[in-house]
Amino acid sequence: MIRTKRLTFKYNNEDTVFKFPDISLNKGQNLLVLGKSGIGKTTLLHLLGGLLRPMDGSIEIDQVPVHSLSNKELDRFRGRNIGLVFQSNHAIQSLNVIENLKARLFFGKKTISQTVIIDLLEQLDILECKNKKVRELSEGQLQRLGIAMAMVHRPGIILADEPTSSLDDDNCNKVIQLLIEQAEINKANLIVITHDQRIKPLFTNKLEL
Repeated sequence: MIRTKRLTFKYNNEDTVFKFPDISLNKGQNLLVLGKSGIGKTTLLHLLGGLLRPMDGSIEIDQVPVHSLSNKELDRFRGRNIGLVFQSNHAIQSLNVIENLKARLFFGKKTISQTVIIDLLEQLDILECKNKKVRELSEGQLQRLGIAMAMVHRPGIILADEPTSSLDDDNCNKVIQLLIEQAEINKANLIVITHDQRIKPLFTNKLEL
């Protein structure tokens, strides 16, 4: 469950104040946030993920007032409850695929069986890459690893930042379907921010900034 109210944000040394519409999602509901560059999409995502703090307003995730947590509490909450799919690859280059997923679990202070990790890699069609180093992966495999790293700790909310911006139509559809399927498996909320109009038909709930 996600609720935001009267959310605003302002970057230091900038005049623009971002004001965001209220969000209300029940458990398992998804949301597509659309808008052109510079409108504040990534800022909203970072607020929801606890990477930024709002200037005003509130953010509640599963009735936890995320906006008022201490830095330590926020780090712990984010590590256990939020999965972030970034535009760029954040995997550790010196580790292989399995080791990256285990590192994500370690930092999130969660324990998941090896079977669950293997099942996730199989669902994302990268099981054959489990022992490959990050530098040995193709772009498509890296993208799937990014999704796996966002999902492996079974978060209640998955936040994806422009996951399809550089993909052709076929791969665009595959990546969004993977995100939706994984959110359903985990009974998680999925929020995707993008300027990519191609994925609008795949979402019932949409917000245009």
